[in-house]
Amino acid sequence: MGHVQITPSILNADFAALGAEVGRIPGADWVHVDVMDNHFVPNLTFGPTMVEALARSTETPLDAHLMIADVDRHAPAYVEAGCGSVTFHVEAASAPVRLAREVRAAGARASMALRPATPVEPYEDLLPELDMLLLMTVEPGFGGQQFLDLVLPKIRRARALLDKHGVETWLQVDGGVSLETIGRCAEAGADTFVAGSAVFSADDPDRMVAELRAAAEAARDGAGS
Repeated sequence: MGHVQITPSILNADFAALGAEVGRIPGADWVHVDVMDNHFVPNLTFGPTMVEALARSTETPLDAHLMIADVDRHAPAYVEAGCGSVTFHVEAASAPVRLAREVRAAGARASMALRPATPVEPYEDLLPELDMLLLMTVEPGFGGQQFLDLVLPKIRRARALLDKHGVETWLQVDGGVSLETIGRCAEAGADTFVAGSAVFSADDPDRMVAELRAAAEAARDGAGS
């Protein structure tokens, strides 16, 4: 399992001042950028131009989560825009292995996301092609949703598969991650955590990043990994 990484989502930040908002979380490992197209999910957020502007305004690497249709065609634009990691949804990709290789070849980490109801087992053979696997712990599309406990056994199964193949693939969780839920995710085997409203609604977002990291590390040590 990789070391604990906290990747705050700017979905809950002030969109009018994104550069300044990202400046409030210097302790973050990555900045998670939720790209929504109003097709794959019922919401519309950023495109490559906006992402490129954000990449220029921060030293923290960007982790783009593409909740978009026709992702095979659009994902490379986000590597070009300056993202260090690009996540596509397997439900939206027609050729996930080819896409992962294309993202890697372009110079970013390739990541694949699964909605809560999408099982991980059918994709076992694909895991070595990925730098990260993202398990959604809410239905993608909106920030501020309640964490779905039903995903915890899936996190455990995904961790077991990653360990079985001996891959260095990070296991990321996204949705309803907070001080109340991050411990359960870490215990189940996740090592990379997206937190949106928990971070940006805190009085001191950077202190919240540190508290989330400490909570995840404590849960992991408690689980004996």
